[in-house]
Amino acid sequence: MLVKRCLGRESARMKHFQRALLAALACLLVVAPLGAAPTDPYRQMLAFEGHRSLGDGALATWLGSADEEIAVRAALAIGRTKRAAGAELLLAHVADARPAVRAMAVFGLGLIGRPADAAAVVAALKDRNGAVQVAATDAIDRYETAGHLGAFERAAQRSLLALLREHHDPIVRAHAAEALEGFSAPGTMQHITIAALHRAVDDDTNTRVRRTAMWSLFRGFAKTAPLTYFTVAATDHDDVVRIEAVRALGSRAAASQAKFLAQIAKNDPSWRVQEQAGESLRLVEHLTMTDHWKAIPHPVHLPKVVPSALDRLAALARTPDRAKPTAPTAEQAILSPRLDPRTAAEMDGPAAGMHPRVRIVTTQGNLYVMLFPEWAPLTVANFLNLVNEGYYDKNPWFRVVPDFVVQTGDPKGDGNGDAGYTIPAEENPMMQYSGVISMGLNYDKNAPERDSAGTQYYITLSPQLHLDRDFTVFGRVIAGADVLAHLTEADSVIRIERISDGSE
Repeated sequence: MLVKRCLGRESARMKHFQRALLAALACLLVVAPLGAAPTDPYRQMLAFEGHRSLGDGALATWLGSADEEIAVRAALAIGRTKRAAGAELLLAHVADARPAVRAMAVFGLGLIGRPADAAAVVAALKDRNGAVQVAATDAIDRYETAGHLGAFERAAQRSLLALLREHHDPIVRAHAAEALEGFSAPGTMQHITIAALHRAVDDDTNTRVRRTAMWSLFRGFAKTAPLTYFTVAATDHDDVVRIEAVRALGSRAAASQAKFLAQIAKNDPSWRVQEQAGESLRLVEHLTMTDHWKAIPHPVHLPKVVPSALDRLAALARTPDRAKPTAPTAEQAILSPRLDPRTAAEMDGPAAGMHPRVRIVTTQGNLYVMLFPEWAPLTVANFLNLVNEGYYDKNPWFRVVPDFVVQTGDPKGDGNGDAGYTIPAEENPMMQYSGVISMGLNYDKNAPERDSAGTQYYITLSPQLHLDRDFTVFGRVIAGADVLAHLTEADSVIRIERISDGSE
């Protein structure tokens, strides 16, 4: 408040100068605490991105670089600033000759979400490159959720339906299926979308596409699709398809389904389906769903925790400075591997190369997580800093929600504790399927607050794709997933250890 009052007394030129000076000082003090500004262009871009600044033209210059990797990273940084002026820069590159630059420019436009750019985002769905199409489906999802497609809504929906029906790459089909969840309002070709998603569940040969289509039917059309779609899918051979079908049955709260859900809760071979059937049965009985899993009820039959080959790896030595944890700096970020997504797979997952890995030792066994610094460099740096300091040791799993998430990272154990700082969000196109690790956020009036992450993180127990829009994915479980089935709020993290890097 004091700074605003002082600036209010100056001329327009002086206000511009002071704001620029303050931004520069902020970058120096927060991003490079030793007084030396980052010299590596990647670290400079990360610094500007973290401060939601376009860098007084610096990011625009890097966006025009002949070095494709630098241009890609600049496009992502511009998008994450969410500044309207950045949209003009990205628009100039949605037709770039380099697919990776086009893809990141379109993804960035989705983050900024300026209604005037809806035509460009919709047009990108017809790009011939899979990476661009993945970026475009993500952007369309954000635009439709915000109500910014306007006159282009019908064209976007038709293009998504075509991708789901015809595209050769299952990754693109899955992303199209996810985005179609948003087109559930009356007047948006509901019956055509429902039929297309149901056809994908029945006929697509790819498991991921089937699961995503069933998720969209549950999230967007549980109360409008035919009931038989869900009763049949509840006996599908795939457990995730069954989960989504059981969720839909619960959301309809049909008393006629009580006996059916009770049988699933008792007899389904999957612990996740059993737990969700129990939760759906609560809705049918007009009870609230479980917010805190204190004990696993009978008759949920849990999988055996199987030792992993990674158990043999020694933990890397910690080098704690025993100081109070502080926010990560751009200098601490791991900048390898680097982003250059030329295919749908590269836009949808980690880049090729070695990635940091950690072992989360819990009271129920070991979880192994691979981290994605290429997509979330500051988040990964923050997490590894806290691991090194032992911050996460003895943290309780303060929030375990059946068939949703397990959450920790608060030493106090009540969901309100942190290390006293926040880090910037690093939105990315990773889809939150089962076993994904993401940062928790504070909420304001039921809406997540951007840039409010600190130390708390969660791991998904089943697909939670609606969280993709706001929460920073920074890795996924690569071994020990059966441990998740056994966790309750009586459990804790014994310690987290970094182990040797690995590749997928």
